[in-house]
Amino acid sequence: MAGIFETSKKSGSSNAAFRKQLNKVYKWYTGGFFAFVVVLAVLEQLGLSREWIGFIFLIATIALYAGIGIMSRTTDAAEYYVAGRRVPAVYNGMATGADWMSAASFIGMAGTLYLSGYGGLAFIMGWTGGYCLVALFLAPYLRKFGQFTIPDFLGERYGGNLPRFIGIFAAILCSFTYVVAQIYGVGLITARLTGVAFELGVFLGLGGILVCSFLGGMRAVTWTQVAQYIILIVAYMIPVVWLSVKQTNVPVPQVIYGQQLVKVTEAEQRLINDPKEIEVRDLYKARSQALAEKLKDPAAALAADKAAAEKNLADLKSTNAPSAQIAAAERALADLPKDAAAAKAAWTKAKAGADAKTKPLNGMPRHAQQFAGDPNGDAAAQKTFDESRRNFLALIFCLMVGTAALPHILMRYYTVPSVREARQSVTWSLFFIFLLYFTAPALAVLVKFEVFTVLVGTPFNNLPEWIAAWNRVDPGLLSVTDVNKDGILQLNEMSIGGDIIVLATPAIGGLPYVISGLVAAGGLAAALSTADGLLLTIANALSHDLYYKMIDPNASTARRVTISKTLLLVVALAAAYVASQKPADILFLVSAAFSFAAAAFFPALVLGIFWKRATGGAASLGMIAGLGITFYYMATTQPWLRGIFGITSPVELWWGILPISAGLFGVPVGFAVIIFISLITPAPSKKIQQLVEHVRYPNLRAS
Repeated sequence: MAGIFETSKKSGSSNAAFRKQLNKVYKWYTGGFFAFVVVLAVLEQLGLSREWIGFIFLIATIALYAGIGIMSRTTDAAEYYVAGRRVPAVYNGMATGADWMSAASFIGMAGTLYLSGYGGLAFIMGWTGGYCLVALFLAPYLRKFGQFTIPDFLGERYGGNLPRFIGIFAAILCSFTYVVAQIYGVGLITARLTGVAFELGVFLGLGGILVCSFLGGMRAVTWTQVAQYIILIVAYMIPVVWLSVKQTNVPVPQVIYGQQLVKVTEAEQRLINDPKEIEVRDLYKARSQALAEKLKDPAAALAADKAAAEKNLADLKSTNAPSAQIAAAERALADLPKDAAAAKAAWTKAKAGADAKTKPLNGMPRHAQQFAGDPNGDAAAQKTFDESRRNFLALIFCLMVGTAALPHILMRYYTVPSVREARQSVTWSLFFIFLLYFTAPALAVLVKFEVFTVLVGTPFNNLPEWIAAWNRVDPGLLSVTDVNKDGILQLNEMSIGGDIIVLATPAIGGLPYVISGLVAAGGLAAALSTADGLLLTIANALSHDLYYKMIDPNASTARRVTISKTLLLVVALAAAYVASQKPADILFLVSAAFSFAAAAFFPALVLGIFWKRATGGAASLGMIAGLGITFYYMATTQPWLRGIFGITSPVELWWGILPISAGLFGVPVGFAVIIFISLITPAPSKKIQQLVEHVRYPNLRAS
């Protein structure tokens, strides 16, 4: 197998042999993986503990990726940066699919659809549509330019170091934001598989990320990503097919999606009108009102709470109450906020949570409801409807354009042997991504049906073990509280985060734990594959584009690769540290990366390819303006970023657009600035204009 990953120059006939050998290797790999899962399933039935199953999945998969990384190690620049430009289209499509299927896609997609229903389809439509833009406007033309990276293209096309430097900064910004989300997902999965603390899980998973990209660069990452795609698509499909069979006896979940959605709609109506659900919502309404009263004078309310807690503790001690009650009273006293400012922050957060719980269906919209509000209602309902629809379309736009401009995705099309295979590679990428994206809506509906009809109404003392297991990983992801003290779980008594829907699906469906381990391994593969590509993008931008192209053009190949590996390690540790702080949810981090990429790169790339009049100064100003307006809008409207920058002024949304779609403002600004500045400044050199013509019209000259 090691010979597959060795560097060599390939002629036409040897290319065919190379592909044949690849097919053979990955067929054996797939068969071996299925056998591995079957063996673990048998061992589980024989008594192998869940902890050992989790550790075996974690160790075996990371060892596999490490093995490929070791066999693919290289110091050759072409191999390290672009895998020798010899990756067949179908395998590049699988690698791109794995590179693309991040923790957000694998873990977050179905969870978003579960929580937001129809609104979550914006992610599927935007991300899938983005590949159409890649195929039509970018991939084949970038391959014709023949550079190593996106900043490399910007420097070559626009003839200067300023566009290259801005491209380096933008590539690092969007890739670092994205990779933090992936490492967060790695920590989440590792903690679930092994039971270790989330923060430790982050750094354990980091070893699996580094071993591939550190040793062999793009070559190691490519062949590892093919292996990871096989694992993640198998892991994603098995639980969904199982749930489909369990609920309908049909093993094709995409086919029964519609009929299960009808059943979910009926269950939603039943839960909205259920007296017990109404009772829970009323209790949360009373809790919200009590918190509102406390927030009128936090200092006085805190003093009263402290006095009451101290009196309760003293009364229990004076009556020789059981030690458990005394310990609980001591914890209640210790858990009180330290001062009025902390009380205000804690009670404001608690009130927001209680307010959400006062709404039917735990605050979730009806799954089949297109937009919030009512186009035929009063003025407020009509405004809500218009803003909801506007944000849906804005998100699709940002995700489409961001997909078409993500550096770590566009880099993949530098690795194929020819322009023709670049086009074929995009087609294969779409197919392999389609398999997961076409399944995610069905998974969300099947899980929601299971929760609404099986889990809700279960006595608290009979709740399945997976609820307690996920609560131990992170209570913020899953918690249940018997609010009305009836001993029965109501929907509004459960808080569930979208990030665990896919990972919990096997347990929700009653599958053996080995399938839970398999799904976690699939999620780990998705997060690792994307993190590898992102870290490589950042390291290459610094070592190849900044160091080699701008600082030391005479640096040897070995020195460049060594610097890239060192920088990769530093960036990975920094990203792991940020991820361990749990800065924001996965979905926001990923969406922010898309807006950054869209605003910074898309106008400069498209105009650079299709308009020979675009100048370097214009491109530089356009990237700065687009990225600047996008970042400004996020920083002034997104809660986490507002806290980082200490912004306390009221949030002012432009036309009601949410910060997740900030790129909507940056992209047109970027286009406008580049076009305007290009028209009032001297045209690019004749050499650059001829280069653009050659790339656009290859028949004018031999390609």
